[in-house]
Amino acid sequence: MAHLATGGCGRGTRRGMPEQAGSPGKTIQAAGAVVWRPGPDGPEVALVHRPRYDDWSFPKGKRHRDEHVLTTVTREVAEETGLRIVLGRPLSPSRYLAEGRPKHVRYWAARSTGSAGFTPGPEVDRLVWVSADEAADVLTYPRDVVLLKELAAAPVRTAPLILLRHAAAGRKGSAGADDLARPLDARGSADAGRLAGLLASYGPCRVLSSAAERCVATVRPYAEAIGVPVETERALTVGADQSLDGESPGSSTNSIPPVAAAQAGVLIAELVRSETPAVICAHRENLPALAGAAFSAFGVLGLDGAPLRKGAFWVLHAAGGPLLGAERHDCRK
Repeated sequence: MAHLATGGCGRGTRRGMPEQAGSPGKTIQAAGAVVWRPGPDGPEVALVHRPRYDDWSFPKGKRHRDEHVLTTVTREVAEETGLRIVLGRPLSPSRYLAEGRPKHVRYWAARSTGSAGFTPGPEVDRLVWVSADEAADVLTYPRDVVLLKELAAAPVRTAPLILLRHAAAGRKGSAGADDLARPLDARGSADAGRLAGLLASYGPCRVLSSAAERCVATVRPYAEAIGVPVETERALTVGADQSLDGESPGSSTNSIPPVAAAQAGVLIAELVRSETPAVICAHRENLPALAGAAFSAFGVLGLDGAPLRKGAFWVLHAAGGPLLGAERHDCRK
């Protein structure tokens, strides 16, 4: 069964300060990863030793204020281990008391892609790679053994399919008669830059987009960062004569031409079949149909939830079979 996770970033907070600062009873928010690499007899996982507690666990750390949880997990793994990672499927979160306060830690399976070098410090003084079987004997806490079993219960390496709604654009009509040329506004441009880092958490992907400028511009910073082109697809494009971003109650996916919807469905099914890591940027009007095609390709029912906000995205994880994980993120939550 796919594990569902949602995430976002806070507002009105001071960047760089620990999330839990403030009320003594406030839940400590943290993120971590079960980092793996190929080994001679199967995957090996990274464990860290903390001298303060004399324990062995997976790398994790506290979320900073105004920090997206995807940034937290990649930053904390890098700080504690020196490892560079690509996120895979989300794992079950851990909830427990830490020094008398509730703590919530979100975890991902994560593939190691290299290292900047491990530097022992006061928080983490040892890093070891061990087989999954050995890890179960080394880990200090039963909750971490549960994560280890969850990792082993499905393929460790998965391919992400990311369905993204374009970031905020200027008002309809601001580009004249050609609504497909309507650009991102200042907020949307800032979100596109932010999205480049968040999407990079899942590694390099094929980048496909509606031909609308606001969609292309949303994924352009990410595509440039990883060195791939933005492939515009007519089947993903909502025409200029349709209600593109209006929030009127009457707007729906029914305005999408059946031929375009069918072509988009074929495109999604091919991406799922080929296990191609991909980011697809489209519109509010056609994203429900794209998500439906993806879930159909995975052989599961769609997930309930409100429509994606501008700049928000779904990440669906699979490995040549059923859906193994689904998570939703919104940095303007």
